[in-house]
Amino acid sequence: MTGRIDARLQELKLALPQAAPAQGAYVPWVRAGSVLFVSGQITMGPNGLEYVGALGREFGIEDGRAAARLAALNVIAQVKSALAGDLDRVKQVVKVTGFVNSAPAFTQHPEVVNGASELFTEVFGDSGRHARAAVGCSSLPRNVAVEIEAIFEIA
Repeated sequence: MTGRIDARLQELKLALPQAAPAQGAYVPWVRAGSVLFVSGQITMGPNGLEYVGALGREFGIEDGRAAARLAALNVIAQVKSALAGDLDRVKQVVKVTGFVNSAPAFTQHPEVVNGASELFTEVFGDSGRHARAAVGCSSLPRNVAVEIEAIFEIA
């Protein structure tokens, strides 16, 4: 039987990517009691990396928002993996940190990370509302435009 959040993903016409394995000396997620920490996820799409480049140079805000949304989908894929497929166990998206690969003069990091924040709210409803940081960086892994990490309260 499909859970409430899986049904919501279908309603939104969103397909979760495969949860990516760690690419270094870390794990994709850690559970500590009722808290799930998801490592930073990048813009991996069905055909490999998407949105490679910097905001304010190769990309504008709308592309940046789409990149943040894609990275957030990868976060949700990790959550699904951590919870043995049961996204209904998410009680709250607690904290989201968005890292934006940006040219030196680019200052609209919050507008970019809104792409991820809005996705979490679309998928999880009021439980998707969260605290947040949006940080500009001179580079990110594999030169992707956005990386998103998150903390969840789970049942």
